[in-house]
Amino acid sequence: MNMWITLALLAPLQTPQDPALARLESSPRHHEWVELERGARKVKSFVVFPEVKAKVPAVLVIHENKGLTDWVRSVADQLAEAGYVALAPDLLSGAGPADGDTGSFASTEAATKALYALDSAQVLGDLDALLAHARTLSACNGKVFVAGFCWGGGKSFEYATHQQELSGAFVFYGTAPKDEVLATITCPVFGFYGENDARITAGLEATTAAMKKAGKSYDPVVYAGAGHGFLRAGEAGDASAENRKARDEAWKRWRELLGHSVPSPK
Repeated sequence: MNMWITLALLAPLQTPQDPALARLESSPRHHEWVELERGARKVKSFVVFPEVKAKVPAVLVIHENKGLTDWVRSVADQLAEAGYVALAPDLLSGAGPADGDTGSFASTEAATKALYALDSAQVLGDLDALLAHARTLSACNGKVFVAGFCWGGGKSFEYATHQQELSGAFVFYGTAPKDEVLATITCPVFGFYGENDARITAGLEATTAAMKKAGKSYDPVVYAGAGHGFLRAGEAGDASAENRKARDEAWKRWRELLGHSVPSPK
């Protein structure tokens, strides 16, 4: 075997950099990690600040059932790029090996299993602490929204039934709370769903009717041909045309909805 072949065999395989990580590493925006204390509990959160002059709303970003991944952090960065303070909590803080967080799990499957074992009251309390922290930031104008994806989408809807001071909730392909608690919602809820995601989308008609009966503002949009998790899947290099289109349209809609909450400069 000649030297060239030997070196080629020893060289590591070169793979394209993950687009989420690439965005985070090249972002000009200020990123920081904060650790919120709730009694003996500590919640690790990723915060991104926009490059703007005026105070702006904040968005709490609830991760998927995979935990706080680079992709979720990249969503926070994209929100900051659009002009908002974004705060993404690691709701698996303290739930991992040696009281670790998402990064301490040996596999995505292990993180997902631990996430589904979380106490709902603990999750809501963590989000309350994050909302309170958002309002202490000098860059925040006091308005706070919540958004979530998959498991986090369901939690964003649930959080709207719990927290009366939200300015709005954005539900990305998440399940709806039980009908009997919908009456406690005080903010508008906006839904983003995939047509080819029957497990979630099939329940939209009933949810729409229940929200209407409760007198609540609910605006769901179903994206043609898109599957579950299209906001993340639509970024992949091998994304289907439908997922890519849904991802682009959902981001456009999301930015426009958030933009309506910011007063026009005089």
